[in-house]
Amino acid sequence: MLHTSKDIKNPGLRTLPPGVEKYFVKGGGLSLIEVLPEDKIEIINDEGQQICEVVVFNSHGKSDLSILSLKENSNADFSKKTISNDEKISKILKKKNLELHNAKASIIFNNDCVMGEKITLTSKDKCIVMIAAPGGAMNVHEQNPPTDLTIFLSKAKFIETDEQFILPDPLSDPIIEQLVKRRTAETYSVKAGEYIQIIDPGGRQCSDFLAFDTQKLNDGIESIIDDKATRTFMGSAYPGPGLFSKFYDGDHEAMVEVVRDTVGRHDTFNLACTSKYYEDMGYMGHINCTDNFNKGLEKYDINSRKSWSAINLFFNTGIDENNVATFDEPWSRPGDYVLFRALKNLTCISSACPCDVDAANGWNPTDIFVRTYSKEKKYSKAIAFRMKTDSEPKLTQETGFHKKTSELTRNFVEYKGFWLANNFTNSGTIKEYSACRESAIATDLSPLRKFEILGPDAENLMQYTLTRNVKKLSVGQVVYTAMCYENGCMLDDGTLFKLGQDNFRWIGGDEYSGEWLKEQAKKKNYKVWIKSATDHIHNIAVQGPNSRKILEKFVWTPPIQPSITELEWFRFNIARIDHETGTPIVISRTGYTGELGYEIWCHPKDAAEVWDKVWEAGKEFDITPLGLEALDMLRIEAGLIFYGYEFDDQTDPFEAGIGFTVPLKTKEDDFIGKEELIKRKANPQKKLVGLELDGHEPAAHGDNVYIGRGQVGVITSGMLSPKLGKNIALCRIDVKYSEIGSKVEIGKLDGHQKRIIAKVVPFPFYDPTKSRVKA
Repeated sequence: MLHTSKDIKNPGLRTLPPGVEKYFVKGGGLSLIEVLPEDKIEIINDEGQQICEVVVFNSHGKSDLSILSLKENSNADFSKKTISNDEKISKILKKKNLELHNAKASIIFNNDCVMGEKITLTSKDKCIVMIAAPGGAMNVHEQNPPTDLTIFLSKAKFIETDEQFILPDPLSDPIIEQLVKRRTAETYSVKAGEYIQIIDPGGRQCSDFLAFDTQKLNDGIESIIDDKATRTFMGSAYPGPGLFSKFYDGDHEAMVEVVRDTVGRHDTFNLACTSKYYEDMGYMGHINCTDNFNKGLEKYDINSRKSWSAINLFFNTGIDENNVATFDEPWSRPGDYVLFRALKNLTCISSACPCDVDAANGWNPTDIFVRTYSKEKKYSKAIAFRMKTDSEPKLTQETGFHKKTSELTRNFVEYKGFWLANNFTNSGTIKEYSACRESAIATDLSPLRKFEILGPDAENLMQYTLTRNVKKLSVGQVVYTAMCYENGCMLDDGTLFKLGQDNFRWIGGDEYSGEWLKEQAKKKNYKVWIKSATDHIHNIAVQGPNSRKILEKFVWTPPIQPSITELEWFRFNIARIDHETGTPIVISRTGYTGELGYEIWCHPKDAAEVWDKVWEAGKEFDITPLGLEALDMLRIEAGLIFYGYEFDDQTDPFEAGIGFTVPLKTKEDDFIGKEELIKRKANPQKKLVGLELDGHEPAAHGDNVYIGRGQVGVITSGMLSPKLGKNIALCRIDVKYSEIGSKVEIGKLDGHQKRIIAKVVPFPFYDPTKSRVKA
C-alpha cells in the first residue's frame, strides 16, 4: 500500500492533535496555564526525581486546589519565592488579580519518581494553574539538578478546523501589535533604537521586509536596505545575531541590526514575488508581494515598482553544487521570530507572502504578526538552539564566565547554544596559541554537555552505551570514550567521571547524547536516572606548562583527595577555593590542548570568582585568555578530534583515529555497536592520518585528497603550525594510502587546477609521546 504525503513526518510544526496544547516548566522555574472546565492536564516528569508544586486560582483569583481535586500539603513556598524575583510573572499575577500570599500548594511526584512518570488532572471549573519544578542551584559536588516538566493540556471544547496559531508572549509591553493577514502586507513606523519583532505564528511562512530611511524619504529619497551591500560588508549570505549583524543601504549606512533569530535560514538573493513570477508559471493575475507593497506604500508617495529587492525572512533558499538556485519549505516553526533593532527612524512594510503554487510557504500561506518595542528595553543577542527538531527553542545563553571574558573581547560566536570568545582584543590568535605552549592560558568550555547518571544500574548503562570498559574505573577516575550507534558509527565522544559506585557524570559535546542514554535505559529497563546538569556546571580549562603552579596557589583539597601536585592524568578531585569552607569546585586533569592542563568545574554563580582567582594566580606567568580559533590550532597539533570534522555519525572510532577507546579484546561485556565494530576493525576502509604539506598554503576542511585523478581521502582539519614551523593537516584516507611516507596531493580550486603535494606523517604532530600532558 502506498502512503500519501500526509504520512511524511513534520516534527518541527508541533503537530499535536486538535485541542491539545503543549507547555514546558523549566527545572527551577514555573509556568502559568489557563484552564477551562473538563480540561485535562497531563504533567510528565521528564527526567525523574523531580517534585512538582501545583497552585490553583479560581475565577476570583483565590487559591482553590479542589478544582483539580488536589489536597493541600505545602504553602507554595517555592512559587512565592520565585515570583518575588521575577518581575514579568509578578506583573501577570497582579494583572489577573491572583492572590499569592495566602495560596496553598499541592506537591505531586516524589523525590525518587521514575523518568517519564505521568499524572493527569481534570479541571472542575475555570481556573489558572501555576505549575513549578522546585529546586535551587546544584552544588558541583552533588548530582541533584532541578529538571524540566512537560505539560499537555487537552481542551474539552475546541473547534477542530482551527488552524495552528502560536503567538509567543511579548518580550515586553509592545508599542505596536499588527496582524499581517495571509496574502497581504502592512506598513508601520519605528524610531531609531526601537525593536521590530516579526513572528511566524503558523510556521513555514515567508515574510518579505522593506525598511526605508524615514528622514531621506521625507526629502524625497527612497533609500532601502541593499542586499548586495549587506552581504559584502557582513561576509555572509545574510546577517545574524552577533558581531556581523547589520543590514546596510546603498549609501553604506546601517539600517537595522539582527538581535535575535530563532530560525537561522532566510534569503537576500531573490526578489519579493512578482506578477511576472506567477505569469511565467501560468498563473495570470495571481496576488503577489510586489503589488501588495506598491499598494501599501502609496500613502508615502513611494513610486511603484515592477519588483522589490526585499529581505525575504524565513525563505529557505540556497545554491547547490551545480550553481543552481534552489528553495524548499521554510525552516520556521510556529512562534519563531526575528528581532531587529532599528538604527535609524524607519518606515517599514512586512508581507505575509501569498505564494501557494510551490513549497515557498509550505503550500499553505498563513499569517504574520509584527510587534515593536521601546528602545528603553534591552534584549540579549541570541540564536535559537534546539536539541531535536521538535524541542522547545533555547535562546543563546551567556556562560558564567561571560561577564569576565566580555571585558576582554567583543568577538563572540555562537557555539552549541552559548556565546564563546573567538579571540581576544589585545592578544590575538597566535599570541593565545603561543601562551598555551609556553606558559598558561584560560579558556571557557562551558557549552560542554553534562549529565548526571544515578542509580543502581548506572554502571550497567554506561558499560552498555560506551565503548570503554567502565567497570575498570575507580572513584575519582576519568576516561575518554566514544558513544556509538548500533552500526558502530559515532554519536558523540566525551569523558566519563566516576563520582561513586552508582554515580557517574557524562561530559560530551552533543546534548542529544543525554537523550540517547535515556532511550537506552528505557529499552534495557534499567533503574537509573539521567539528569541534565549543563546549566548548573560551567567550566574553564587552565592549560600550559605553568598551569599546575597557578592552581597550587588557591586550590584547597581535603586530605582524602589528591592535591594538585599529586593529581594524575585523567583523574579528578573534589576541591575548594582557598580553604575548607571556600567555594566548591571540581578539578580534573584533562584538556583539549595537548599540554599539561586542568579543567575547573563550578556553578555558574561562582564562575566570576573562579576566573578572578585563576587570573590573580596567573599574573606571575603572564596568563592569557584563549579563544576558539587558538584552541582549534592547539587540538589539531595534538591530534585531538572534533565532531563534524574528524568524525560524525558516519564514522566509526577506528576511522576517527580513536580506536584505543574500543578495547574489543578486554571488554567482554556487550555494548552498543560491538558486533559491527568487530567487523569494521577486521575490514578497515578509511583511516585518520597526519599530512605534512609543501608550501605555505594550508589545507582546509573538506579539501579532497588525490592520487592522480582519483580521490582517496578528504581533509578534516588543517593549519600552519607556528611551533613546529610546518604546514600540517588531518586527513581521512583510504587505508591503501595510509602508510607513513605515502605521497598524495590536495586539490584546490576545482580539485584539479591546483594541487598541493603532501606526505603521510605520524600524528599527533606535537608531543607524540604525550610527555608534556603527563608531566
